[in-house]
Amino acid sequence: MTIKEVCEKYRISQDTLRYYERVGVIPAVHRTKNNIRDYTDQDIACVENAICMRNAGVPVEMVVEYMKLCQQGDETFLARRDLLREVRDGIVKQIEKCQRELERLEYKIERYETAVETGELVWDRTFSLEPETEMAACEENISEEKV
Repeated sequence: MTIKEVCEKYRISQDTLRYYERVGVIPAVHRTKNNIRDYTDQDIACVENAICMRNAGVPVEMVVEYMKLCQQGDETFLARRDLLREVRDGIVKQIEKCQRELERLEYKIERYETAVETGELVWDRTFSLEPETEMAACEENISEEKV
């Protein structure tokens, strides 16, 4: 598969794919005698893994580390598992943060819907900016939002 075909299939730029190869996100791709990259099924699997990890927000450096571990063989299973657990934990935290923000938005929408009906905007719930803090973004019974 050519670089153009890979880029079209995965909707990434050729520059991105070349960068991934240059920094080690994917291993060096075999080239034809005309120096054209020829992606094998194994190369495609590495590209898919890289795209998946990058879409999950994994930093390039961590993807490179994961790829190096894969290339070192089966004795790195534990290290790869631990790296993926770290990635998963980060994604879970992002999801939890998004969930909190969604709840805050749902609350505000409900308050504005009530205000449209009653002509009065009432904040009767307190939200923390972070789950560990008590700093509130909304105060009880105020007529203006504090962001």
